[in-house]
Amino acid sequence: MKTYFQRMGRSLMLPVATLPAAALLVGIGHWLPANWAAAQFLQSGGNAILTNLALLFAVGLGLGMSKDKDGSAALAGVVAFIVPTYVLAPAQVATLLGTKLARVNTAFAAIPANVFIGIIAGLVAATMYNRFHEVKLPMAISFFSGKRLVPIMAALTMLVISLLLLFIWPPVYQALVAFGKFIVGLGAVGAGLYGFFNRLLIPTGLHQALNSVFWFNVAGINDIGNFWASKGTKGITGMYMAGFFPVMMFGLPAGAYAIYKNARPERKKETASLMLAAGFASFFTGVTEPLEFSFMFVAWPLYVIHAVFTGLSLAFAAFMHWTAGFTFSGGLVDYVLSLRVPIANQPLMLLVQGVVMALIYYFGFDFAIKKFNLMTPGREPLAVDTGMDTAVAVDDTDDKYMRQAKQIYAAIGGQDNIKVIDNCTTRLRLQLNDTDKINQSGIKAAGVPGLNVLDKTNLQIIVGTEVQFVADALTKLDKAGTAISDVAMPATAETPTAASDDGINAGVTEGLYSVANGQYVAIEAVADATFAQKLLGDGFAIEPTSGDIVAPADAKVISVFPTKHAIGFQTAAGLEILLHMGIDTVQLNGAPFDVTVAADQMVQHGDVVAHVDLAAIKAAGKATTMMVIITNMAHVGYLKIAPATELVATDDAIAQVTTK
Repeated sequence: MKTYFQRMGRSLMLPVATLPAAALLVGIGHWLPANWAAAQFLQSGGNAILTNLALLFAVGLGLGMSKDKDGSAALAGVVAFIVPTYVLAPAQVATLLGTKLARVNTAFAAIPANVFIGIIAGLVAATMYNRFHEVKLPMAISFFSGKRLVPIMAALTMLVISLLLLFIWPPVYQALVAFGKFIVGLGAVGAGLYGFFNRLLIPTGLHQALNSVFWFNVAGINDIGNFWASKGTKGITGMYMAGFFPVMMFGLPAGAYAIYKNARPERKKETASLMLAAGFASFFTGVTEPLEFSFMFVAWPLYVIHAVFTGLSLAFAAFMHWTAGFTFSGGLVDYVLSLRVPIANQPLMLLVQGVVMALIYYFGFDFAIKKFNLMTPGREPLAVDTGMDTAVAVDDTDDKYMRQAKQIYAAIGGQDNIKVIDNCTTRLRLQLNDTDKINQSGIKAAGVPGLNVLDKTNLQIIVGTEVQFVADALTKLDKAGTAISDVAMPATAETPTAASDDGINAGVTEGLYSVANGQYVAIEAVADATFAQKLLGDGFAIEPTSGDIVAPADAKVISVFPTKHAIGFQTAAGLEILLHMGIDTVQLNGAPFDVTVAADQMVQHGDVVAHVDLAAIKAAGKATTMMVIITNMAHVGYLKIAPATELVATDDAIAQVTTK
């Protein structure tokens, strides 16, 4: 059921995507002198779209919810919509009920403009298509087989539904209107609650269903339609849109800057690239998902804070009666177009509110990230074993979308694991045979802001506003039956994040030793969630009593981090070991560390690899814990950690590891 509603939300984006055209026409019309015929002409063109949203919803849902998005499903949506709009027109109802036209319930007059009817029509059309588009009738009536049968069945089904609506539509409509009046009656509080739940529902994709209640004519609120038609009360119409502008144009970009500021020094460049692109998209177009999904799951408390801030913004704008409107989202383009709409009320004050929201978001995000050590983009450790090659084979004809699609294709398991490829405005919506088979690190290596594994078969990958081109490229790979081996290529020195099976000797047992004199600490007890939850791999830790740090195994040094706080090793059997010196010590920029080894140097366990100023680390408020982690656990067949002893020395064996 949840997946069904998510598909509905995705399908609703097709008719909603027509609204920017309405905003452009109406907005430009209002910027022109009112006495110009061109102004009225443009406004009429925009309002033509807005007044036919119910029909657009029927077409969009019919097409989007059908199995293969065939045009006959869209045609069936039109047929399914016009049946009740004609059969239940007031004049027809008067005839059916044998009464005078003046005595017909006014609810029937609202049917052609109510998107709830459009939604029903679209869902019926899609259901009829999915059920009957391959049905073969007897020879005598075979002309009506298959897709030709779909509009016929849609019409018959909607005729039955129309008969039911003849009796139940008046109370249903009255209930919807009553709900709308109740929400409007809550004033600023109602707007704030809507803003809060609007953000909370984005991870599920169900926010579109909530939006339809407030933005369109489902419950009589119709905030978008009324705003662009300048209907309603000035300072009230637009209250469910205005508060988004300060968040999307100012708040979220400021939050992105806070995320960048808290990134590790060695990851600031890549974080800056991600945050700049996502922040600009939020400011200019109001598309926030690439930014939101970058921290939605890896730092979910921050996302809850974001939802609260959004609710506060909508509530405050509604309380002050500052209004502006959009048809797509609360970015700069829609804001400028709405400035001259007559019903907009003190829209420039939303810019002042935006500056305040920027400060709230920056300091709020900065505090939460530091206080709760949230793993926002750029704060996670440098890439370790990903379990697969992250480089892909490309040719001269591949554009950036095909290159990205190849990376994703390989990471999700190729054609063998793909059932359905779909997309909405910013996300790839994939149905897979088994989401447990995907490689999340490989997907992220494609440069996407984030991903969301919904369940055993459904996966969402956040791409951004160019998602359609990536989806088309991915579909092309799938339909061609491309083998993973045709797109993946072996890792090279230029792709250090890629993992490789080269050098792994199966069945070899090696020992890991203490890296310092001190006290043994179980990895689960380390005061850092990334290590304690074994997100990087299993291992152990030492709380040192001296600053002479030694190699944990007989191995080759494969990397020394620029900030000197971590050293990577690889044993003869191929085990990759990370020695991480201190917690959050990356922020110290190498000051307390004197590393005595270099990449490609061979060491024996017990050889000094670094001299560490433990006092300086403690003075900076950091922990001196030394972590030893096996980062390619996929190649470990057996791991035994020695029983904890109170004190250890550098020659004490701590773990025994056997490769697969």
